[in-house]
Amino acid sequence: MRYRVLGRTGIEVSVHALGTMMFGPIGNPDHDECARIIHSALDRGVNLVDTADMYSAGECEVIVGKALRGRRDDVVLATKGHFPMGEGPNHGGNSRRWILRAVEDSLRRLGTDWIDLYQIHRPDHTTDIEETLSVLTDLVTAGKIRAFGCSSFPAEEIVEAYHVAERRGLGRFRTEQPPYSILARGIEADVLPVCRRTGMGVLTWSPLAWGFLSGRYRAGRPVDLASGRAALNPGRFDPELPDTARKLAVVERLVELAGDLGRSLPELAVAFPVAHPDVTSVIIGPRTMDQLDGLLKGAELALDDATLDRIDEIVPPGTNVYPPDGAWRPPALTDPTLRRRPPTDRAAS
Repeated sequence: MRYRVLGRTGIEVSVHALGTMMFGPIGNPDHDECARIIHSALDRGVNLVDTADMYSAGECEVIVGKALRGRRDDVVLATKGHFPMGEGPNHGGNSRRWILRAVEDSLRRLGTDWIDLYQIHRPDHTTDIEETLSVLTDLVTAGKIRAFGCSSFPAEEIVEAYHVAERRGLGRFRTEQPPYSILARGIEADVLPVCRRTGMGVLTWSPLAWGFLSGRYRAGRPVDLASGRAALNPGRFDPELPDTARKLAVVERLVELAGDLGRSLPELAVAFPVAHPDVTSVIIGPRTMDQLDGLLKGAELALDDATLDRIDEIVPPGTNVYPPDGAWRPPALTDPTLRRRPPTDRAAS
């Protein structure tokens, strides 16, 4: 296993990290098996474990906490907060009120006194970024977290947060966690260059592109919409949709490329993000031990220029074959009132 320094934090992390989203009822409900997967990853040199409070409504953090007992000091533990964790208002978001509670809840579920990297899971346009950075800075001072970062933030919001931190003398985001795969290369155009210029570490997620690079979904083959990733979001996998057909057509070309290398498609997919000089670590999210074994084989693969050139021909740099983050869209696109003047203003003009 190779290691890289996480931005300018001085913390060294493995180039492949263990993502735990599939641990718990949403994926693998067997706590003991999930613990074995975690232990196996650690035994092979993985030292970064990434989770979130909203994964299986907190149960995932409980699984991770139990598995890390006796090994906590050797692990760089990362978690995230933002999404609602209860009914009613003020049980989510990026406010001081919520983050203080969310961190305490995560510490309790994880069974630890500190979190190495606490990440804001998504932007919150109802909360001033200064408010968010201020509480995170206080949590570092209090020793509850060691560093903090963001996840799936657009480039312009990363830049805004950077300048607010400088003007107000606050701690700043040290990492960004964006989706990145051969099928979703959009961050190469903006997010990755911004992270390079601001010295941020980058932890990428979904190298298998929501399972489309797992080899399980192929053109002309029936798709089981009741299991695996397809069960979480069947609309993404409907073979009748033009977007799905386009993805599957690209997959067939990548399968051929992987075959020419004597490798599997998942191995090629997991090796691809590591090749980018601005990526610190790639998060893999196995549900079973077999999946972990297969994904870690990609950790041994280094792609040469000829292979990367072929990938560029199939999916040009900076191109998204599909929108990679279905969990969040900017309010400017989802809220019509932000795009339309009130009727009285329209009449006046």
